[in-house]
Amino acid sequence: MTPDPMWKGRIAGAPDPAFFAAQRSLPYDARLLPQDLTVNAAWAKALGRAGLLTSEETARLVAALEDLGRTLIPADAAKRDEEDVHTLVEAELTERLGDLGRRIHRGKSRNDQVATDLRLWTAEAADTLILGARALALALIERAAEWLDAGTVLPGYTHLQQAEPVLAAHWALAHVEAFRRDSRRFGQVKEAALLACPLGSSALSGTPAAIDRAQLASELGFAAPSANSIDAVSDRDFALGFLHAAHLFLVHASRLGEDLVLFSTREFGFARLPDAFTTGSSALPQKRNADACELARAKAARALGRYTALGATLKALPSGYNKDLQEDKEGVFDTFDSARAVAHALSGTVAGLALDPARARKGLGGWILAAELAERLAASGLPFRDAYQSVARAVQALDGNPADGAGERRLEDLGAEEWRALGPEFTPAVTQGLSLESALERRAATGGTAPARVAEALAEARHWLAQGGKGGRA
Repeated sequence: MTPDPMWKGRIAGAPDPAFFAAQRSLPYDARLLPQDLTVNAAWAKALGRAGLLTSEETARLVAALEDLGRTLIPADAAKRDEEDVHTLVEAELTERLGDLGRRIHRGKSRNDQVATDLRLWTAEAADTLILGARALALALIERAAEWLDAGTVLPGYTHLQQAEPVLAAHWALAHVEAFRRDSRRFGQVKEAALLACPLGSSALSGTPAAIDRAQLASELGFAAPSANSIDAVSDRDFALGFLHAAHLFLVHASRLGEDLVLFSTREFGFARLPDAFTTGSSALPQKRNADACELARAKAARALGRYTALGATLKALPSGYNKDLQEDKEGVFDTFDSARAVAHALSGTVAGLALDPARARKGLGGWILAAELAERLAASGLPFRDAYQSVARAVQALDGNPADGAGERRLEDLGAEEWRALGPEFTPAVTQGLSLESALERRAATGGTAPARVAEALAEARHWLAQGGKGGRA
């Protein structure tokens, strides 16, 4: 049996069952049950302070709401027949308290109530994802420390082609920088969600009850009451901001996942993913599938769709509350679930990641020191553009044809006679000591991959974590 909706009386007859089921939101907004109970309790106290409830009535309402929070969980609430979470809470209060339960709705609307509920939920969700971003950063920082101590070198890529050598720790800290930005953005989302309290805006024009909205806002953890009741019930900037931040976090997680997918293939071959975060194939016995990393990529695409959908919904709405806004919650909830799951899976993947330093060095292409050689020529007095051309001609001359069995030569393995044959500019002063280590050491400007700079960056990242992930460059 379908319970009577709050709006029964204005609409003649029963609603079409299929339509009523389609427009219900309880199956997903039951997730707001804890926030709705908190909001109703604060409202009951505000009604009491306004003289609209006695102290005894207020106490009974608050006690019933607290008991409801102990006895009903959102998953069970979602299976009920009521139209939405607000209707469910009022129905429960009426069941327990009779007409007193029906008085809780005086002076407010589902419009200001859901806006307040969702702001409180979003603030909590942002806090959770701050922890997720920091957990990923921590996993990367811990591995960076190990790899820096070991001097592990990886090929650095541009256009997915080997470009220059980098320390593995430098690669890890590059991803840390992105997750630091995400942590900061989630903090801004929380701040925005708690900036203005909509409760007391009622349906559109503000509550007629003599409510102290400043005290109400403070009690609920908001900075202030909302300044305009029309804006308050229709504003979902905070939800769109949450989707923006969560989507960017998943974009960064996706890029980390893509690196790990590539590094763990036999073609790259210098990373092995932990068993706990890989799967196998039903048909190919040899496979170790990087599913945690691959799903991170897909979740980022899914989050982009949710972000775009809410933005497109908001841009066409007239002033005030519209039923379209009911569509905000599923996308926000789904994106939160995706981001939280990805943070967990990738943190575990990074923590259990095994790099093979010897395989990584062996896989470095023979020309990966070409840019370093050009810089050495430029340091000897040759204009960089001429130095570039000289090295490019040398690489062309050394470019073997795999079909005839001639592979590429490593620049650092060439002898003095071979260098002279490539050009008079390649003097011993330029070519001697050409190595991965020398190339790394020369990248000593701030932000570079020189061991000393990476050690500094690692120390700063650890300090950022020790300070609770606040401040710093991000």
